[in-house]
Order: sequence, then structure tokens, then C-alpha cells
Amino acid sequence: MWRTWCRVAERLLLVAAFHVPAFAQLPAPVARALETVGIPERDAALVVQPLDADRPLVAHGGERAFNPASTIKLLTTLAALDSLGPAHTFKTRVYTTGELKDGTLHGNLILKGGGDPSLTLERFWLLLREVRARGIGRIQGDVLIDQSCYDLAPEDPAAFDQAPLRPYNAPPAALLVDFNTLSLRIAPEGGGLRLSLDPPGLPIRQTLRLSDGPCNHWSAGLHYDLAEGALRVGGRYPASCGAQTLRLGLLPPDQAVAAAFLALWAELGGSLGGEVMTAHLPEDARLLLEFDSLPLNRIVADINEYSNNVMARMLYLNLGALRYGAPATLAKGEAAMREWLQAQGLAMPELVLENGAGLSRVERISAASLAALLRLAARRPLLHDFVASLPALGLEGTLRRRLADTPMAGRAWLKTGSLNGARNLAGYVMDASGRRHILVFLVNHPRAAAAAAAQDAAIEWLYRLPDTASTEAR
Repeated sequence: MWRTWCRVAERLLLVAAFHVPAFAQLPAPVARALETVGIPERDAALVVQPLDADRPLVAHGGERAFNPASTIKLLTTLAALDSLGPAHTFKTRVYTTGELKDGTLHGNLILKGGGDPSLTLERFWLLLREVRARGIGRIQGDVLIDQSCYDLAPEDPAAFDQAPLRPYNAPPAALLVDFNTLSLRIAPEGGGLRLSLDPPGLPIRQTLRLSDGPCNHWSAGLHYDLAEGALRVGGRYPASCGAQTLRLGLLPPDQAVAAAFLALWAELGGSLGGEVMTAHLPEDARLLLEFDSLPLNRIVADINEYSNNVMARMLYLNLGALRYGAPATLAKGEAAMREWLQAQGLAMPELVLENGAGLSRVERISAASLAALLRLAARRPLLHDFVASLPALGLEGTLRRRLADTPMAGRAWLKTGSLNGARNLAGYVMDASGRRHILVFLVNHPRAAAAAAAQDAAIEWLYRLPDTASTEAR
């Protein structure tokens, strides 16, 4: 009888261990995966907490400050959704001076940026179409670009990682078209290659050559830079790739807006007598139209699913301007974020903010703080919009290839964060029984790029947790 009671008590303790927090040690499969790639456990933090529990199931290194990389976008986007609402829009305003007569504006057209992160080339075309629909065919004067809603110091796009043409290094601006990128279109033609820019903002000097072989990582074979006002493109391009497009950040924001305007205005049948230049709104300007951005929930979805840095940076700036008044500054953005956190009762003493996008060497947050943020979101009516913005594992965005064709695919919604020395994941995982959990896994180490296997092991361990607990309890 005594042995029977001992066995029952042992089983009850094992079941309780599944439900009672919080293990400081890493789950065995995760620890083994980190050891295999040479990453010490002290350089990783893992927090796992069921959404229906008050305390975490795993809390390893949860209080230590880590570089979050793009997982900091969770804070920026949740604060925006909660502060402004999912339907909020940002406005680009168009003004005129002078007289409109017989289709000709005898004055200037002014484009005043309002921090719309979603003003793609297609949507900018729609904005200019609205201008044409109001009877303007020829602009006798100039087109003025007013960027005064932001007050930012000049930024060197090469400063972060010496890759100034990469789209993720695009600087924010109050009026930004197509994320401040131009599309380099490459197509085999007549035994050679045809290269063009859309919109055509720069001349191209080409030494690119066709090559044989499969179309794998084709862009890695290109060499490109800016020299003497032209885009130089060289290297090898596999003929098997057919036509491809590469997005590049080639121009400062004002020049990129000018290039887009000139190309699209001509496509719409408009003409311009003057120039496109940067200027403040004239005192005698009259409002012609307001053009709304996409609703905030769709902006947030683009930010988190594709980890769009410049959109996140603009949202961070917009929060500051909406809270403390224009012009937007980085200081106002940080103040707005910290005031929002205080209002939610979220103490994050380790938090360091720079731009709210994660494109930073100095930003810091702990796994425990990210878990608290995710738990807060789970209690808010905006949860659907927030979770829907996160890429689904194995299906979408930055996670479309990760653990695809496994039972875990489509059962986790996670924000990635990657820099040299940082590989992070944070979001929600549904286990095999349908129970939902918060998962935050941060790794900061020179070999962090190899941490993906350990993070995948954590997802699989969490997915199979109900089976593990059931086996241990038997």
C-alpha cells in the first residue's frame, strides 16, 4: 500500500511540475542545440508562459538585457495600435498657390508629408491621379516638397553597416515614397542584359554579364555602387533567372520623391513647367486634397510580417508627434513610448530605445519584458490585429521557410530579429493540444546566426509539451 501511495504522489508531483513555474534551466533539447553550435547558455534567454497562467513555465535569463534587433518592433507596433486604434490613418496633404485656369495651374503644387509609412509607388500614383481629377493637367510653377513634419538630423545610410544601398538602411522622412527605394529591373535580351530603374532616377553604367547555372541567390552575384551620379552594376547574372527586380536605396528621400513624381506625372498625362524642390508650405497655399494612408492595422502587418525598418521608424516618430506635437523627433518618439509603457503598468528598467525598429547596436530589452508586453496584448481587444501582423511559422513573411512542412507550421506567430551577433524570436505558439503560449527566445553572441536550430528546438519542444507531460505523468 505504501509503495502505491508513493507512486501516486510521484505522479502528482510530475503533473504539478508541468503546471507550476518556473524552470530556470533550459529544456534539454534546447540546451543540447546551443551546446552543439558553441553558444553558452548565459548568452541566451528563454521565457515560455501559457496565456492562461500567471507565471512562466520556463524563465531562463529572463531579466538580462539583450539587443532585441527587430523584435523591438513588437513594442512600437503594439503601442501604436493601442494608442491610435487599428483604423487610424496618416495624411499626405496637397496644396496649391496661384490660379487654376483651363487645366493649367498658374502657381505651385505643394506636397506636404504627414508621415505615411504606406505610400508605395502605386499609392503615390493614386494620389497624383486625384490631383489630375481635380482639373490640373499642367503645373506652370514648381512642385514643392514639404518635409517639415519631421525634424531629423542628416543621416548617413552607410553608418550602420556600410551597406548604404540596402533598403533596410533607408532613412525616414515625412514624405517618403516606396520606402525610399528604386527598383532595378534586370532582363535577358538579345544575348545580353537590359537594365532599367523604375522610376528612372539615375543613369546606369553596366558591366553585368550573363552566366550559366541555376538561379540560386542570384543577387549575391551582383556588384553595385554609386559613382559620379550613376549606378554602376557588374558581376554575373544567371540566364536561368529570367527577369528579376532588385530594390535599392539610391537617392535621398527628396530626390526619390522627385524621381517618382516626374515619372508618374508624365504617365498620367501631366506636364511641369518648373522644377521639383524642397520648401516649406507657403503662407498663401490652399488645401487641394488630403490623401489617407492605409489603416494602421495594415501598416503594422507590413512592419511585422516583412520586418520593414523604415516603416517602423516612421511609426515611432509619428507617435511622438501625435503625443507632443509636430515636428516629430526621436526624443519625442522615445518619450511617447515610455509614457505609454508607464500607463500600462509595464516597468522595463533595462529598456534602451534608439529608433523603435531594431536597426541599432544600443537598443536593449529583456525577454521577461517582451513576454510581459505579449501578455498585455493578449488581454486587449486589439489582439486579433496584433497577432495577425506576425508572420505565421512556415507560411508567411520572414518565417515562410522556417519549419515548413512540419506539424508546427501555421501554429506559431512570431516576430524575428536578426543582426550580426543577435538572433531573436518572440510571439505566440499553439501546442499540440491547442493551448497557447508566449515564447521569447533571445540570443546575443558572435555565433548567434547558428542559434536558429536551438530556437526551432524550443518551438518543437513547446509544441510537443502536452505529450511530454502526459508521458511523464503515466
